[in-house]
Amino acid sequence: MNREAVDQLVAGISETAALLKRSIKIMEVCGTHTVSLFRSGVKSLLPQNVEMLSGPGCPVCVTSQGYIDAACDLAVREGVVVCTYGDMVRVPGKGGSLESRRARGANVQVVYSVRDALKMASDNPKRKYVFLAIGFETTAPATAAAVMEADRLGLKNFFVMTAHKLVVPAMELLLAAGEVPIDGFLCPGHVSVVIGADAYLPVVERYHKPCVVAGFEPRTMLEGIACLLHQIAAGECKLENVYSVAVEGQGNTIARRLLQEVFVTAPARWRAMGELPASGQVLADKYARFDALNHFGLSIEADYDPPGCLCGDVIQGKSHPDQCHHFGRRCTPMRPIGPCMVSSEGTCAAWYKYNR
Repeated sequence: MNREAVDQLVAGISETAALLKRSIKIMEVCGTHTVSLFRSGVKSLLPQNVEMLSGPGCPVCVTSQGYIDAACDLAVREGVVVCTYGDMVRVPGKGGSLESRRARGANVQVVYSVRDALKMASDNPKRKYVFLAIGFETTAPATAAAVMEADRLGLKNFFVMTAHKLVVPAMELLLAAGEVPIDGFLCPGHVSVVIGADAYLPVVERYHKPCVVAGFEPRTMLEGIACLLHQIAAGECKLENVYSVAVEGQGNTIARRLLQEVFVTAPARWRAMGELPASGQVLADKYARFDALNHFGLSIEADYDPPGCLCGDVIQGKSHPDQCHHFGRRCTPMRPIGPCMVSSEGTCAAWYKYNR
C-alpha cells in the first residue's frame, strides 16, 4: 500500500470525524485486529475523537479460569498427555499454569495443530491424548475434522476438551448489557471467512449498530474504519464488507458443514462474562465419546480472578490495559497475572509491546 493511498484514507477519516464533533467508539472484535492496529501504526493515525476498543476476540483471553484449572488437573493424571497451543501453556490458573505443572513432571505437549495431537494418539495407543480445543469459528473446523478422522480410525485414546466459542453472541451480549458505548464494529476477517459476512446482520438489525468486515492489512483496516465513520455521520446502519477478496456473504460452506456435523450449539462460559446462551460449541451425541470432560469426569469450576487484574474489563472494552495498576509493573509478558498479557493476540500484550 503506497503512502498516497494511506494519506487519502487518513485524510478522509479525519474529515468525517471532525464533522461528527463527538467521541466515536469503534470496537475491533478480533485480537488479530488489535495487534495489527498497533503494529502497523494505523491506531496512531486516527484522530483523537476516534477511539478503538478491544473486544472479546482473543481465544486465550476469553477462555474461562475454570477451564484452565481443569486442564491443569488433567495434566497430572497418569498416562495422560495434554496437547495445546503455545499461548495456553503460560496462562495462570488458580493453582498455577500448565507450564508450571510440566515443570513438575506433567506431560504437556505444545502442538501447532489438532492434527499433531491426533497423530500422537494414533502412534501411541497406550497413552491418552487430550487436545485443548479453544478458539472461535476459525479453528473449530480443524477440530471437527480431527474428531471425524479419529472416529474413522476407531481411536479410543484421543479426546478433545472443547471450549470453542461463537463471535456474534458475544457482540450481542455487550450491546444488550449497555455498559460500553459502542458506535460500530470492525468485524474479524478470518472468522468471517468461515461464518460469512451475513452472520453479523442480527447485530445490525436488532441493535442498529453498523458492522464492517475487514482484513488485517493497513489498507483494509483503514477502509473499514472509514466506512464505519461514514455510516455514523450519515445516520446509517448497515453491513459492509471491505474484505470481499476472502469473505463471502454465506462464508465457507465446507467448513460450516463440518461444524454442523460434529458440534451442537450450547451455552458457554466466558471469562468475566459468565455463561452466555448459545455461544459455544460442544460435541454432538454421535461424537460424545471424544469429550474429555465426560471421559475423565471433569467439571469446570467457578472462575478465580486475581485481585486487581482487569483482564475481564479489558476484553469487554470497559477498560484499557494502562488503567490496571498491575500493567507493566507486576504484570508483564515474562510474569503475566492475566491471560491478556500472555496471548500473542492479547490486548495487554499488544499495549505492552507497542503502546508503552
